[in-house]
Amino acid sequence: MKKDGLLRVEDLCLHFRTNKGLVQAVDGVSFGLGRGLTLVVVGEAGCGKSSLARAILRLLPRNVHTYTGRIFLNGVDIMKLGEERFRREVRWSKLAFVPQAAINSLNPVVKVGNQVAEPLLVHRLAKTKSEAIARAREACELVGLPGDFLSRYAFELSGGMRQRAIIAMALAARPALVVLDEPTSALDVLTQANIMNLLKGIKQKFKTSFILITHDIATSSELADIAAIMYAGQVVELCNASQFYREPLHPYSQKLIASVPSLRQEKRPEFIPGQPPSLLNPPKGCRFTGRCLSRSNRCEKEPPLVEVKEGRRVKCWLYQ
Repeated sequence: MKKDGLLRVEDLCLHFRTNKGLVQAVDGVSFGLGRGLTLVVVGEAGCGKSSLARAILRLLPRNVHTYTGRIFLNGVDIMKLGEERFRREVRWSKLAFVPQAAINSLNPVVKVGNQVAEPLLVHRLAKTKSEAIARAREACELVGLPGDFLSRYAFELSGGMRQRAIIAMALAARPALVVLDEPTSALDVLTQANIMNLLKGIKQKFKTSFILITHDIATSSELADIAAIMYAGQVVELCNASQFYREPLHPYSQKLIASVPSLRQEKRPEFIPGQPPSLLNPPKGCRFTGRCLSRSNRCEKEPPLVEVKEGRRVKCWLYQ
């Protein structure tokens, strides 16, 4: 990743304390993202995708045990910023978040327009409430919500409309980077397509960068420029999105692509044998060893994430 990129994450770790032990949710993750590009983070449930998003946004629970690494946004190491300065100067204004469950993120007794305008007032990005409401109206219209929806409550909106409202809230301050955590997981297929088309339009119009957290490989291909494949808290493959969808290298990546139904080939979707390892006590060495058909004695040691081609990295002994 070039130094002038929008985002650079280096050796990010996020571990949690629990009654059962230490959960290694994010364990040594590194990647970079340029302006106007989309990074898609793909993996099974429980692999650490959402924890990675929260680590970048510093939306951390109280049971954090380890939170280390470096996160550069526009060349500034935001890990070194105090919580108040980070909240005031970075969160929402430069780095916004779209959570997975829109209905849980909207206040049922506050009108949608006031909720979209709230970040502008809290972060002093609008001088008056009327200015904030006007900008909220622009944001809502940008995502396809008519202006009169500002006076409605969340329970009056459909699931797709609520998701648009949350996206409008994230875009109201025009941040350079938006992190989306499973933005289409609870929506029907047509609404998913509409939301992805909406995000593509915003990306092209405003050069907004996105980090898309998802397990939906097919849908994510619509927006992806870079793909990061996560398994058991680690990135096991990092490459151009077209390389991942056409020619995955890591055995786990290959199984993910093979599990996607194809309309052009008479080929049955495959499944990944076994279960993902527990992040409470991940196996030593390669964490995919127990499910990998290409395992060997070398896999007892943890492989490094090496660059096998320009800009393409794989964490597997097959490519050492």
